[in-house]
Amino acid sequence: MQFPFVHEPPAETLPVTVLTPTELMNWRGQQPDRVRQWLDVTGFTAKAHSLCVIPSGSGAPAMVLAGRDEHDWLWPLAHLPSALGNVTCELANPPPGQAAYLATLGFGLGAYRFTRYADKASSQVKLVIPAGVEASALHSEMRAISLTRDLINTAATDMMPEHLSATVKHLAEEFGGSFNEIVGDDLLAQDYPAIHAVGRASAHAPRLLELRWSAPSAKKNITLVGKGVCFDSGGLDLKPASNMRLMKKDMGGAAQVLGLATRIMANALPIRLRVLIPAVENAVSGNAFRPGDVLQTRAGISVEVENTDAEGRLILCDALFEAAAEKPDNLIDFATLTGAARVAVGTDLPALFCNDDDLALSLAAGGNQIGDPLWRLPLHQPYKNLLQSRIADTLNCTAGPHAGAVIAALFLERFITKDVPWAHFDIMAWNLRAKPGRPEGGEAMALRATYQHLVNTLS
Repeated sequence: MQFPFVHEPPAETLPVTVLTPTELMNWRGQQPDRVRQWLDVTGFTAKAHSLCVIPSGSGAPAMVLAGRDEHDWLWPLAHLPSALGNVTCELANPPPGQAAYLATLGFGLGAYRFTRYADKASSQVKLVIPAGVEASALHSEMRAISLTRDLINTAATDMMPEHLSATVKHLAEEFGGSFNEIVGDDLLAQDYPAIHAVGRASAHAPRLLELRWSAPSAKKNITLVGKGVCFDSGGLDLKPASNMRLMKKDMGGAAQVLGLATRIMANALPIRLRVLIPAVENAVSGNAFRPGDVLQTRAGISVEVENTDAEGRLILCDALFEAAAEKPDNLIDFATLTGAARVAVGTDLPALFCNDDDLALSLAAGGNQIGDPLWRLPLHQPYKNLLQSRIADTLNCTAGPHAGAVIAALFLERFITKDVPWAHFDIMAWNLRAKPGRPEGGEAMALRATYQHLVNTLS
């Protein structure tokens, strides 16, 4: 992970002034004629994500203006790392408090590069950390998001269940936690039949990964569950090529919980943390599970398979039932579960389903507080009827085109003990197009909001 910051400014820095369009009008009135003329020539109006490099008399960059939306401090500096050369920038008008932290974080996220397979040359723009911004907090948040992005961006050949296992084990060792995994046929012996059924067709053995960690003064029990489908062919209900192209990202839920866990442990939040990741490849072979099969689950609920491409909820149901058995104070899962959620809220916005209003409100408030929005969708109970099976306790999905994200969440809810506050994030985990600070590729979604919720509830 690149940490593109310096604590002490060098002898020369490039000053950066962040302005809204209204603030620009006042600012330009205090500038010399040559600066006002340059603004007129370039047509700079300080709209969000715009940039203006103002030269000195010799032609070298003398200052930078960055446009900002009135309500956004997270992204105004995010485009600087890709727009400038090898310079060290310094905020000329740093905002107070949290706004300075958000602006600095946005700059750092804009400097992110995935370099595992090709370390393409890029500029080495750095930013002086503004006074009052805690470097350690900045580092832990950037590390969490970078880890999440890196895991999702990694090609499936290098991110199979055994590779996820190695990542979880490494994190447990680094932070003094414990690691356990149940692999292959041991899943049957230890009663995780749905995870085994989905993953058994792959040459890469399915497994359930577990990390446990506790702060010395833990106040709450928090369990995170992440969908770890390392590649999703669709199974025997095979996806078309166009839909399969991005399916290395189907372990995006696992990546989110590992990034979030890293940040929790790095900052020693006073909690007892449990992370569960059912990790599989949904492959095609002679022993693949089939449409029409009836699968058993850890909960004792039989599931008729309507479609083998609705596999994520099958591995999650075993993990969630196990997670709920310990009755944590919060049980939160992340999953790249349905295209229906993307139809409902788009690719940028995480869809939240929650069985507890206080938990849902706290998650949303945390997201709004730090610029990581989410949107709650309903667990509309009458739709449970759409999952009725003639021969089993439930279907895994419906054949119809409507309310797919709601129906998937209702399926999962059946495996949650009613007195456990549970939140389910149905996420894209991928940026389809590049924006400042958010490059095309794997993305952390609702990670920051969930962390802020935890901080708020523990304070």
